[in-house]
Parts: sequence; structure tokens; C-alpha cells
Amino acid sequence: MHRNCEIVDDALAAAGLAGRVRILDEPAPTAAAAAALLGVPVGAIANSLVFTTAERTALLVLTSGAHRVDTAKVAAAVGTARLSRATPEFVLQETGQPIGGVAPTGHPAPIRTLVDTALEPFEQVWAAGGIPHAVFPTSFAELVRLTGGTPADVA
Repeated sequence: MHRNCEIVDDALAAAGLAGRVRILDEPAPTAAAAAALLGVPVGAIANSLVFTTAERTALLVLTSGAHRVDTAKVAAAVGTARLSRATPEFVLQETGQPIGGVAPTGHPAPIRTLVDTALEPFEQVWAAGGIPHAVFPTSFAELVRLTGGTPADVA
């Protein structure tokens, strides 16, 4: 297993979660790709999107794959003047993981996180496991607990 996946798996175990990282046969860098490979609705995919605030800090938004993040709404919710998509280099620096495989956990340091309330209705959601070929099953409540995140309407 890739080192990033081991770190994520260890974080899941340390948090007492039952889900474990699974390696897929093909990469799943988008919610649609992951949903197709897993045979689940695209809304049950927890996209990990990293943004940069006006203060140049990272913000991780775990959003349902069924919609897009409203950056103005999220910026207002977190109290920043501006929110922009992070560069691949910034994402790697802050998470230790590449775009398309960013997990909600396993980062070098905690990242402020919002968890999309649109994920709550799904009994099981799927999140990235540290690389584009890896995912793990979890739930909305577990994502909130695992990340110390704040539930939010982000669409």
C-alpha cells in the first residue's frame, strides 16, 4: 500500500473507525469517476477540495460530489474576504497528498475543515484515501468527528 494510504489507514484506526482504505483498479480523481467505480450515487462521494483563504491559510471542504462549492458563501461562513482553489503545489504542501486523492485526514498538521451537510442523508459515503487510486467508506458523522470539522451548507 502507498505510504499516504498507510497514514490515512492508521488515522482511521486511531480514531476508532471501522472503514479502511481500499485500493481501486483505476484512479478515481473525480466524484463521477469514484461513483462509477464504486456503484454508488455521485452525491455519496465526499470530495476533498482545498482552498486558500485571503490570509493564505488552507481550508478543506468535504463536499458532496453532487454539487459545486459556492466560494462566496463559504468565504462568508469562515470569515475571510476571499477564497480560491489552491494550487496543486499548495495542496501537496498542506496535505502531503496529491489533488484527486486528498483524504480528510492524514495531513502533516490539522486543517480547518467544513463538512457538507448534503452528505448527511447518505448512510455511507466514500472519501479519498491519500492517492487517486484509494478510497474508504465512512459516514457524515464520522467525517465530522475524524476531521474536527464544522457541518456546513457549502453549495
